[in-house]
Amino acid sequence: MNPANLQLEGLIMAVAAVNRLLAEKGLLTPGDIEMALKRAEARITSDDRFRNEDIRLANRDAMCFPIRVLLLANGDEDCAAAGFSELARRVGQTKQPFNDQR
Repeated sequence: MNPANLQLEGLIMAVAAVNRLLAEKGLLTPGDIEMALKRAEARITSDDRFRNEDIRLANRDAMCFPIRVLLLANGDEDCAAAGFSELARRVGQTKQPFNDQR
């Protein structure tokens, strides 16, 4: 596996842990975290670069992948306790096509 992928995997899981801690400490609610992550995903999926710069939809999916992992990790206890591989599998199972992919 590419070392950069392993670094990103570690970073995603670290952010998930920080998000959980922020919620546990009462600084943010899980709903606040979910809203922030969904806003980030919305900015990516509505970005004009994908129309103007001929960036493939697969690249947009790749950009959204870490956000989707974090959304799952922010979910119920089963997801919060899951490892990266399990969360990645669930992202693949739950991914919906974008409006322009139908």
